[in-house]
Amino acid sequence: FLESQGIELNPAEKMVLDPYTELRRMPTLKYEAPSDIDPLKQFLTYDKQVLRFYAMWDDTSSVFGENRPYIIHYYLADDTVEVREVHQQNDGRDPFPVLIKRQRLPKTFVDKKKTFPSCVLEISDQEVLEWYTAKDFAVGKSTTLLGRTFFIYDCDEFTRNFYRDKFGITDFQPVEIKKKPCEEVPQVIPPYNGFGILEDSLQNCFSLIPKPPRKDVIKMLENDHKVLRYQMVLESPNPEDRKRRFILSYFLSDDMISIYEPSVPNSGIIGGKYLAKTRVPKPGSTTENMTYYEPSDFTIGSTIEVFGHRFVITDADKYVLNYMESNAESFPEATLQSLRDHFHPRQVVKETANSDITMLGTNRQGLDELIVQVQEELKLHKLNNKKIWEAFFQCDKDRSGFLDKAKFLALCDSLSVPTNILLVNKVRRKGCCG
Repeated sequence: FLESQGIELNPAEKMVLDPYTELRRMPTLKYEAPSDIDPLKQFLTYDKQVLRFYAMWDDTSSVFGENRPYIIHYYLADDTVEVREVHQQNDGRDPFPVLIKRQRLPKTFVDKKKTFPSCVLEISDQEVLEWYTAKDFAVGKSTTLLGRTFFIYDCDEFTRNFYRDKFGITDFQPVEIKKKPCEEVPQVIPPYNGFGILEDSLQNCFSLIPKPPRKDVIKMLENDHKVLRYQMVLESPNPEDRKRRFILSYFLSDDMISIYEPSVPNSGIIGGKYLAKTRVPKPGSTTENMTYYEPSDFTIGSTIEVFGHRFVITDADKYVLNYMESNAESFPEATLQSLRDHFHPRQVVKETANSDITMLGTNRQGLDELIVQVQEELKLHKLNNKKIWEAFFQCDKDRSGFLDKAKFLALCDSLSVPTNILLVNKVRRKGCCG
């Protein structure tokens, strides 16, 4: 019809395909089983299964380097690796447990010649030719992870079973790691500065928070309120110091010493506490070998040095001799004999005085009359009886209660006491010169 009308047509062309129609004509898709390297299957199969290796990093080549222990974790679910530090108590390192965070580690790169450091940018799959897998870890071999070489010396039981079942490996003999013994640094104790007790000062060298030294509680309970007292004089070139008298008290409960100086009227020296309660070291003692004074060192006439001052023991309490005789096995014979020799003359004088008093008791009436005569004689001259008594007491140094005639007359002359010869002879005959 178009040709009859004079219109020419192009040759016939193929019909344009409809995408929807063509999609309907395609056959139904069939599901194919995934391969062994399927990530989803690997995750479902090995989830929460981790291989654990014990390794050492030898860093002794660097300054202050050492062999440091690490644990390498290989996660089978996604083939990632994690390296954790093994911290020990007081190892001096900051608490950063993870050395390499969990990630896939490249083993071989495609091109090792790079113009830009790879540690700055993330590594893509196109740059890595081979990644680390479970086959690359074995006991007794070294492996390099991000530039650090780790020597694997052991693994856990689960790792052994996995390699035995998966790869047929049965050799898991652990390698013994010999650690170099630490160099022992000798502890240097500073010299004793003299303040406080040595045991208390030493605690500052052993710990940052010093603790009080331990005490012998049983000894403290057994010897509570047991004190040995001695009389001493100061050994000094100064004549004024030679007249000073001191009382040394030794406390048996804690082996401490205190020194007291009795006050003497008009002496010009204020008495009182001379040394507080403390332990006194012997001369020549060192901080490492400290020896202290003991009761066995205190003999009559011996010299002791108390922090640079020298004292001579001149007297002791009778309790000292009684205590040492009751515990003779704990004290040397020389100390006991020194106290016995010192107290023996006193015992003789005391027995003599007792016998004289016994004789006086038979004639008590005559003694009372004599005392009344002496008192009347003193009243006539209006003398100070207290002053006379103190003078006689100081003159009686051995505390025997008796004076010889020469000392008695000399003391009366110094106190301006009139000495009636007949009255003095009566006093001597009655045995009451004390």
